[in-house]
Amino acid sequence: MFRMWGKILKDNRLLKDTVICQPDYSLSRTQMVFQSLTAICYEFDLGEPIWLDANVSDFQRHAKTRFTQDNFIEHLDFDYLEIQVIEE
Repeated sequence: MFRMWGKILKDNRLLKDTVICQPDYSLSRTQMVFQSLTAICYEFDLGEPIWLDANVSDFQRHAKTRFTQDNFIEHLDFDYLEIQVIEE
């Protein structure tokens, strides 16, 4: 089962977190990542972030990345949204 952990942090404190499970292995890994990120943003009532080159690079290397204010159109009341694949 594919699982992704989404966390919202401010001042190094965890404000919210959730784990999204994707049991459908007919999807590619990229599709599972994007669907999980969509579900995380929906649960946190956020617009979806824009993937910058630094995010893609971090995610490819570590299966983890952070989305800051630069990745969002709307103003954030937290420091960053972090996503991490915890099980594939």
